[in-house]
Amino acid sequence: MDITLSGFASGLVRVFLTSPTEVAKVRLQTQAQKQTQQRRPSALGPSAAPPTCPAPAVGRAPGPKYRGPLHCLASVAREEGLRGLYKGSSALLFRDGHSFATYFLSYAVLCEQLTPAGRSRPDVLGVLVAGGCAGVLAWAVATPMDVIKSRLQADGQGQRRYRGLLHCVVTSVREEGPRVLFKGLSLNCCRAFPVNMVVFVTYEAVLRLMQGLLS
Repeated sequence: MDITLSGFASGLVRVFLTSPTEVAKVRLQTQAQKQTQQRRPSALGPSAAPPTCPAPAVGRAPGPKYRGPLHCLASVAREEGLRGLYKGSSALLFRDGHSFATYFLSYAVLCEQLTPAGRSRPDVLGVLVAGGCAGVLAWAVATPMDVIKSRLQADGQGQRRYRGLLHCVVTSVREEGPRVLFKGLSLNCCRAFPVNMVVFVTYEAVLRLMQGLLS
């Protein structure tokens, strides 16, 4: 229980520190996607009208709204206020609180199960397996709210579509089905397993090194 509550609390604290950067990341990503779609030429079918002579350009095409992460953060704060920087934070609270609790609890349980008899800690292989599985389980819990979080944070560009967390969930499921909440889960899991293998092996190595130096 103590590991679960500690992980849950760390996830909640993380939200207040990372929410503005999450907003900037989503806005920049959706901006890049829109620019790519606008630049992509449409294919002319056999029934398409013949091309006409292009009109002379009056001026340069408008550039991207955000020039980078800092400019994006400043623009959101100026146009939408402090609340704009914490848009989608309700979904982030659900995502990070539960996923961090799952993350640390599953790692502790798996390490205990993979520790050989007569030893207090698992070997390197046990840490690799426990870390990778903990990352996958955490993202399995986090992905539904991660999808909703991204939609809420991107919703500030142009006309608002969602009135809040619950409305976003209901609208997304009604229009795209329950599977929409698990969009990107397979990719998240493929990334999470090797990344968290390295994270926990490094963590255990540094922990043992520091304990050896301080003992």
